[in-house]
Amino acid sequence: MEQQPYHVPALLQEAIDGLDIKPSGTYADATFGGGGHSRAILERLGPNGHLYSFDRDMDAWANRIDDPRFTFVHSNFRYMYNFMRFYGIDRFDGILADLGVSFHHFDQADRGFSFRADAPLDMRMDRKSATTAADIVNSYDRERLTEVLRAYTDLRQAAQVARAITEARATAPIDTTTRLAESVDRLLNPRQEKKDLAQIFQALRIETNGEMDDLRHLLESTLKTLRPGGRLAILTYHSIEDRMVKNFMKSGNPDGKEEKDFFGRINTPWKLITRSPITAGADEVALNPRARSAKLRIAELLPV
Repeated sequence: MEQQPYHVPALLQEAIDGLDIKPSGTYADATFGGGGHSRAILERLGPNGHLYSFDRDMDAWANRIDDPRFTFVHSNFRYMYNFMRFYGIDRFDGILADLGVSFHHFDQADRGFSFRADAPLDMRMDRKSATTAADIVNSYDRERLTEVLRAYTDLRQAAQVARAITEARATAPIDTTTRLAESVDRLLNPRQEKKDLAQIFQALRIETNGEMDDLRHLLESTLKTLRPGGRLAILTYHSIEDRMVKNFMKSGNPDGKEEKDFFGRINTPWKLITRSPITAGADEVALNPRARSAKLRIAELLPV
C-alpha cells in the first residue's frame, strides 16, 4: 500500500513569499506537522539564519529536519514566548502558523479525528493531554454541549444534536467515532450528512484541544515575539479562527475591539500585507482538495 503523506501544505509558495524571509533572520513555524513549510523556509535561509518549529504532537518528531539551522520544539505554540526566552532569542523576524489539521491525523484511524473509520473517540493532538473527545461527549451537560456546537459550527440544530448525544450516552457511553455518528444520524440531512458530521467532529476537536484559546495566546504573544517589521502569516480553515485572525490583524485585538485616535483612525500595531485573504486556485485545489477552505492572511508588525 502506498504510504500517504503526513501533510500537504496549502498555499505553500504564497505563505513563504509573504514572510519576506531574510537569509540571516530567525523564524518560527508554529505548526511543524509534516515539515513542509519548515523545509521551504530553510531553503531561503542562509548559514546564519535559524528556524524554530513547534508541534505538540510527538508524531511530528519523526519528520524533524537534520540541519544545524533547525530546532524542533515539542510544545504547544501558545508557549512560544517562554521558549523564545529559554533559547535566548531576541525577536523573530517572522512567524508562520498553518492551523489546519494534518492529513496524518485524519488518516490515522486510531487518533479518532474522523468518522470515516471506527475508532476510539480520542482527538487529542497531544496524547499526554488528560481530556479526550469521549470525555467531553460523556461528561458535558446538554447546555454546555449546545454551547460548544453553536460556538464552533454553523449547525442550526445544535441543541437537537446535543440532546441526541445526551440521550444516547444514557444508554451506553459514547466512546467510539461510529457510536457518536450513529447517535446523531437521525438528525442529519442525508444530502449533507458528511458535511454536518464533519462540523460536529470539528467542534469536538476544537474543544478537546482548546484550539481557540491557544490561537488567542499565540496572536497576543506575537506583539512581543516579533521584531518590528517582522511578518505574521497565518493559514486558517474555518470561519471562527479566520475571524479571530482578521480581527487581530486589523485592530491588534483578537475580539476586534478597536481603539481610535483623535481623527477616528484605528490604532493598530499592524500593517496589512493582505487586505483580503489569499485562497487556493483551481489548479491547487485539483491536486489538494483540502486546500479549498484555506485562507492566508499576512501582516507586518509596525515600529512602536
